[in-house]
Amino acid sequence: MSKAAVVGLGTMGPGIAQTLARTGMEVVAFDVSEDQRKKAGDGLTMAGNVLNALGVPDKSKVPVKIAGSLKECLDGATMVVETVPERLEIKAAVFKEIDALVDKKCILASNTSGIPITKLQENISAPERVVGMHWSNPPHIIPMIEVIAGDKTSPATVTWMVDTIKSLGLLPVVVQKDVPGFVENRVLYALLRECVDLVDQGVIDAEGLDTCVSWGIGYKLSVIGPMALLDMAGLDIYQAVGSYLNKELCNRGDLSPYVTERTAAGKLGMKTGSGVFSYTPEKIAELRQLRAKRLVAVRKALES
Repeated sequence: MSKAAVVGLGTMGPGIAQTLARTGMEVVAFDVSEDQRKKAGDGLTMAGNVLNALGVPDKSKVPVKIAGSLKECLDGATMVVETVPERLEIKAAVFKEIDALVDKKCILASNTSGIPITKLQENISAPERVVGMHWSNPPHIIPMIEVIAGDKTSPATVTWMVDTIKSLGLLPVVVQKDVPGFVENRVLYALLRECVDLVDQGVIDAEGLDTCVSWGIGYKLSVIGPMALLDMAGLDIYQAVGSYLNKELCNRGDLSPYVTERTAAGKLGMKTGSGVFSYTPEKIAELRQLRAKRLVAVRKALES
């Protein structure tokens, strides 16, 4: 691969672009928002500093370039990573634009968190080259990437993507069915649904729940995966507990007012200064630095 184009410079774009650039490939990025293009430099620098802390070799030949137009960004690209807002109509429109500007041999990868890849293949001239490449946030720290084939994705494209991710020193996981949310987010959202429900019912407060999960199951799951945990605990134990506990778990199909009321009030989390918790600009900066430091330490420990 000689040139990668990253389309979208929001939450994950800069981290993805910097991670790709570290391998020595030429990377050009673009966002339709001029403001996001201006902010991208800070994101690239931060991602670069974290990669340095991880000890990732810097094989970059040129720094990531921020293009002034989509056409400039895509010129000569052999792979495009789309990471625009998580709405089907936006992604579909962007994919149509990309399709008209790249060579038909170019791999078109989407970083969608859960929109089926099959839907993104519609009205694309080379649907066999459209594939899911779902990074986990923050993408410059977490090495696992889901690879998802749509109905028309060719096996060769999946193999190419898996090999490419391995060549980056990262961990590809092939999702064998194109289901909404793929695997990581289905598990995450099942967890979040139960967590919100427990707080909503007054079983525990938000801070207590975070401590319980982070230092309980979260601590274990970073070393022992859920399926291996079944074997460690014993399938008989899971059967015995699950036979009564599964009936008690939250199974609501809508969203809790705990979330919807805060969203309606503009309390979206760190981006607005309040959500479940409240934040000052200084606190946000402190948390981002602390969390990056801890995630780096955990990754190093897991790789040792």
